[in-house]
Amino acid sequence: MAKKNQHVVPHKDGWAVKGAGNNRATSVHDTQQQAINAGRDIAQNQQSELVIHRRDGRIRDKDSHGNDPYPPKG
Repeated sequence: MAKKNQHVVPHKDGWAVKGAGNNRATSVHDTQQQAINAGRDIAQNQQSELVIHRRDGRIRDKDSHGNDPYPPKG
């Protein structure tokens, strides 16, 4: 499976987890925290990055789950 960053983004039905470049949501959740938890599981399995967005679309936080023991801070 390709490593795709997972994005937690606003959705008309709450919050969605979307793989980078995907048009469709992987999953939709009532709360942002539920979406973060689901996205984190996927990112850990794929050893990719979880990118959490605010309601306005701006990036709120990033959480790296890659193999790099010294990931860049930012």
